[in-house]
Amino acid sequence: MIDKICLFLTNKIRKEMPDVDDERAEIIDYGLHLVIGELPKNIVILGLAYLLGVFKLTLLAVILLLPYRAVSGGFHLKTHIGCIVGTTLIYCGIAKISCYIIFYNQILKYIIALSVWIFGMIMVHLYAPADTENVPILSNRERRQKKMLSYIFLTFAILVACVIPNREITNILIFGYLIQSIMITRFAYKLTRNKYGYEVYDENCTLNT
Repeated sequence: MIDKICLFLTNKIRKEMPDVDDERAEIIDYGLHLVIGELPKNIVILGLAYLLGVFKLTLLAVILLLPYRAVSGGFHLKTHIGCIVGTTLIYCGIAKISCYIIFYNQILKYIIALSVWIFGMIMVHLYAPADTENVPILSNRERRQKKMLSYIFLTFAILVACVIPNREITNILIFGYLIQSIMITRFAYKLTRNKYGYEVYDENCTLNT
């Protein structure tokens, strides 16, 4: 159903804008899938979160992870159902886990937070921004900006996790940013059968400064 709606809207846009070629139409269609597909996904996520008693924490997890995910990228699951299930497990799982993990030793919390930061910085250096073949990042300038923002958001989040007294927020930041850092890795892309944009497009020909 979503595929038919997006195809209809894409064709409608192409009729209104004849200058839209096949490549741009694919990007528009993919963007429509993301927008339209977000509605049922968010309903399922928040509905399950409410049933699990972690509605506020799940909503908070979505908000806190959004800046880092937006600039560092990550894989996309191939089907809408897979995307809904995967995203629900991630956000509700992070929220639920944050209720139970307690760092009685502050030194241990700092060590774990530092380890997550080091791991994340390495992954950002190697893979961010992790684009996809459907929505590649073809501008070198945009890639540099998103990589720099990934460093900044990751560092700021871990610093906040170390100093904020709220246990749930600390856990969401530490484990949420760890999971997001894993989602941009080559292993995660191979596991989900995704490809980075640069693996599909010739960088020497298509990347713009």
